[in-house]
Amino acid sequence: MDSEEFIPPPECPVFEPSWEEFQDPLGYIAKIRPIAEKSGICKIRPPPEWQPPFSVELDSFHFTPRVQRLNELEAETRVKLNYLDRIARFWEIQGSSLKIPHIERRILDLFSLSKIVTDEGGFEMVCKERRWARIAQRLGYPPGKNIGSLLRSHYERIIYPFQMFQSGSCLLVMHSLDNRTLKISYGEKLQTPGFCSNRCQPDVSPSDIEKNPELKKLQIYGAGPKMMGLGLVARDKTRTTRRRTKRVDSYVCRMCGRGDDDDKLLLCDGCDDNYHTYCLLPPLGDPPKSNWKCPKCVAEECKKPTEAFGFEQATREYTLQSFGEMADSFKADYFNMPVHMVPTELVEREFWRLVSSIEEDVTVEYGADIHSKEFGSGFPMNNGKKVLTEEEEEYARCGWNLNVMPVLEQSLLCHINGDISGMKVPWLYVGMVFSAFCWHIEDHWSYSINYLHWGEPKTWYGVPSVAAERLEEVMKKLTPELFEFQPDLLHQLVTIMNPNILMAHGVPVVRTNQCAGEFVITFPRAYHSGFNQGYNFAEAVNFCTADWVRLFFLNDLFHLGRLKYF
Repeated sequence: MDSEEFIPPPECPVFEPSWEEFQDPLGYIAKIRPIAEKSGICKIRPPPEWQPPFSVELDSFHFTPRVQRLNELEAETRVKLNYLDRIARFWEIQGSSLKIPHIERRILDLFSLSKIVTDEGGFEMVCKERRWARIAQRLGYPPGKNIGSLLRSHYERIIYPFQMFQSGSCLLVMHSLDNRTLKISYGEKLQTPGFCSNRCQPDVSPSDIEKNPELKKLQIYGAGPKMMGLGLVARDKTRTTRRRTKRVDSYVCRMCGRGDDDDKLLLCDGCDDNYHTYCLLPPLGDPPKSNWKCPKCVAEECKKPTEAFGFEQATREYTLQSFGEMADSFKADYFNMPVHMVPTELVEREFWRLVSSIEEDVTVEYGADIHSKEFGSGFPMNNGKKVLTEEEEEYARCGWNLNVMPVLEQSLLCHINGDISGMKVPWLYVGMVFSAFCWHIEDHWSYSINYLHWGEPKTWYGVPSVAAERLEEVMKKLTPELFEFQPDLLHQLVTIMNPNILMAHGVPVVRTNQCAGEFVITFPRAYHSGFNQGYNFAEAVNFCTADWVRLFFLNDLFHLGRLKYF
């Protein structure tokens, strides 16, 4: 999806409590809940005089961020990249490198081409019905430039061989040849030469050949369909394998059973089977110059499951200052203007353009889920580690301090004695432009609250709880390949999908820009995601109010029902 096409979702509710209302945090949240939970998320602007001091020790704060490749975050783009990885691997293990063609100055989307051809009835049907111009139109190419012929050529050369292996067409042909047998005169079954499990010729002796007229014929004609050029010779029965140092002309093709045209006879580097280049489906024009693997070995390689997707850790440790210098430099260079002059609308459009691109590979870093108990909270804390001023003491006791809110009297978490990092104890987040948090709901369907201490805005998207299952259905429908290998994908916080796509499929989505000094509340079972507009520092924690208890039991029943299917 191009950046011009991105349409920002409607804004979520924004609340500005009075100073009196602000004195009771959970009471105020309960007051706005009937309105706010309909959107899934809401934003709260504290009274202007409420400005807690930032309490992290800058010199001692060190962290290692996650590495995020933007186009791997978006679900549909990741499916395309996974497809490119598989098809590149398919050609690589056969001794060829995949070079993706360009048409009309843009890279050819091989995955979409493959999917559209399948939707149109497959390669043979598209050729028979002459639908290539229609394929070009569906891919967004302009008419009248003979692009359909180019697409057919690229499909036939790059995709068609891969699809044949995926469908098992060549293996079916091989299987039928493997099962072909010949009745020799004395009642034994003789496998077609070249198809024994150890690729050895039938066990026959010179006397056997002399005594049996049929075996004499086999010196000229192969078993099954008669083919010239297959020499059946007596062999030493004590040998069970044939080494690669054996002359190539003693090998036979597993497809046709012949051993002629040895200059066209390929030896598999995986299993040592042999194939004529012209017997392969589809035929191979020229023998590969490097390692080559046969159809069976290629099929085995292609069947290997995709590794579960996750984020890698960066190799460098940062301080807040060194990360900020890197983040500001990256954003200024990317947009070619001072960081604070870049419009938030431009960053938003560019983010969704980048995550949808298979051509541009932009990598950012995100300091996410940093434990505040180890590195210190951004709020003042009365934990005896430092002497607090009178102002700091006041903010250390405040209910909006994220170290205090989870254990307020009205919060059910106050009855849990142990510290639960991220749940009762806040996590810290250090962002840079484009660094993202993916679609997810909170553990146990709890509330969450996020406070942006300082820095550039954080852009949020939210889906109300009533649409949670619809979001899951849409993502699974549009990207079944991802959920096939990783059924719990949405629990891993590693996947986003463009809000416009979700909205087009009936999922209500809202957005907001959270600025420094503002809170964002997410309600139980409300999916949320977003990204950072630039260098910033945020803190988040969970809390549970009395109304959450009903949802907690619904959550248990929901997962219990799912267990019946496993």
